[in-house]
Amino acid sequence: MGEILTLPVPETLHATYAVALTADPADPRELARAQVAQRVAPPLRDQVLGMLDSPMLTLDLRPADEFPPLPTDLLAVYGASAEQLADVRAASHVLAVRAAYRPGRPPAHEWATRAVAGAIGAALSAPVIDVFTPRLLSPELIRRSLPGADGTTRLTDWMLLPHTGGPHGFWFTTKGLARFGLPELQTEHVPPGLVEPWGRLLNGLARRLLDLWLDELPAGRQPLVVELPELISVGLRDVAAADGVEEPMRREVTVRLRLDDAHPDDGHPDDGHPGGAEPLLTVLAADDGPDRLEALCAALFGTRVP
Repeated sequence: MGEILTLPVPETLHATYAVALTADPADPRELARAQVAQRVAPPLRDQVLGMLDSPMLTLDLRPADEFPPLPTDLLAVYGASAEQLADVRAASHVLAVRAAYRPGRPPAHEWATRAVAGAIGAALSAPVIDVFTPRLLSPELIRRSLPGADGTTRLTDWMLLPHTGGPHGFWFTTKGLARFGLPELQTEHVPPGLVEPWGRLLNGLARRLLDLWLDELPAGRQPLVVELPELISVGLRDVAAADGVEEPMRREVTVRLRLDDAHPDDGHPDDGHPGGAEPLLTVLAADDGPDRLEALCAALFGTRVP
């Protein structure tokens, strides 16, 4: 049946977005209120305006040289164009939009900061940077990523899945689950032919794991720890849900999670990736053996990778 993983629940989660400005707006908070009221649809609009009127959300406007330099090298790695990077470098001021909130549903710290930064960025034609990733967000991605009337979102709009090649295969790690208080997922030694299907499987697993996590964090009650099963099923429906679509087939496979303590000096130079300071959930096949990752992908997606 597998063991139980005990995961600590952070007391508070934080979100930060940066808007790179070429001018100094006279009253950023009033600008934010007006633009959110105009550009964000209800019911999210009322939630964001409520946080704007509370200490939970702050706006910090300063000359750009009073902030640490914006990470243009990493923005380029995560898809920013040369033109977009030039706009970021040309900023005379930076508006940092920050919020704090408890773990659980809804992730109001992320929704509110992204909505505010996106509304101001759209109004002033200014680049918006998700500091967590870090990634430069287009107005289209911001609009698509925010919840609609039913409160649902696409996890792939909030999470990246970078992978790095090495002599023993690829190392995958998610970048986004920590927004919600969870450790990130990782897998080592992924064969080159599995890069695409294993990435899809990890997206689906992240969706399933996040749902299990949030189900243990009901509004009004915050436990110190959450217990989750070591063995978790992930199915085609989870893979589709991560992309915001539906899938009628119920095919599933089971994976094993191992909680690993990571430290800055615990890198794996043979695999070409550095260590991290936060714990990670390593994703393994439930049953050990040769070609175990290939067998999982074949069982879930119905075709065996040569």
